[in-house]
Amino acid sequence: MTALSRRDFVRVAAAAACAEGCSPVGARDNAPASCILLVLTGGASHLDTWDMKPDAPANVRGPFRPIRTNVSGIEISEIFPRMARHADKYALIRSVYDDAAPVHEDGLHAIDAATQAAVTLPGAIGFMGRHVPASAPAPASQRTLSFVENCLRARQLVEAGVPFVRVNMFSTVFHQATWDCHGTRPFSTFRDYKDTVGPAFDLAYSTLLEDLNQRRLLETTLVVAMGELGRAPRINPSGGRDHWTKCRTVLMAGRGIRGGQIYGSSDATGAEPKDNPVSVAEILAAMNAGIRTGAGPVGALFT
Repeated sequence: MTALSRRDFVRVAAAAACAEGCSPVGARDNAPASCILLVLTGGASHLDTWDMKPDAPANVRGPFRPIRTNVSGIEISEIFPRMARHADKYALIRSVYDDAAPVHEDGLHAIDAATQAAVTLPGAIGFMGRHVPASAPAPASQRTLSFVENCLRARQLVEAGVPFVRVNMFSTVFHQATWDCHGTRPFSTFRDYKDTVGPAFDLAYSTLLEDLNQRRLLETTLVVAMGELGRAPRINPSGGRDHWTKCRTVLMAGRGIRGGQIYGSSDATGAEPKDNPVSVAEILAAMNAGIRTGAGPVGALFT
């Protein structure tokens, strides 16, 4: 299974531009403030993505190695080589926590409540309960293309003046590669992170930030990437990570966010925030209110 190449993304973008008519770069000098929320359906593992613990025991640190970024002192997972070249554009909040139960539905309920006014792409997230549906997954190429296309569409919508767009990376956690890496089917594995999920997000997120920046829309568009929950600090007997809400990483970029920074930190195993804790409720409130500066932990991220 392979992710789309950058050439494929450019082809998709060109086709969409021809179909809808694309504004010239920098044309929206007076663009209104807007927000794009990328929902990492299933709950990304911070320990295998943006808050790695290379010195922790093997059952904590996971299979991936950290790589350097274009910002000194910031390292992320090797599954994000493109993101590593754009670390100066985003902030990593490594001390996000939630008091909700570690189940998909509770986390999604909070996000749903905060995004009622958003245009949602490609549509609502489907059933996430305990009963496993029998349907087969779509081909990996279609799933990857869908996320890339919807990130492109989100940019087009904010460029057209839509203030709030939500993009769900996946519509379910069953029978396909998602962030829900329990280690066995019908859920996902670390191999899925490396071969499909990581590359898909790496391409779409990096290109979205590039695209917004080139069109001078990143100045007015807040881009938030977060899952509905996180993953456990210790690897389970199936070789994956189960649900966890006590610590995770959230990405924020654009609209006054100072890129190239880390806010907060987790403890030695990534189980809980070590300093500067930020609640999920604070993240959602800041996103929904369009905070640029002010009191509270999220305000510290802004210039």
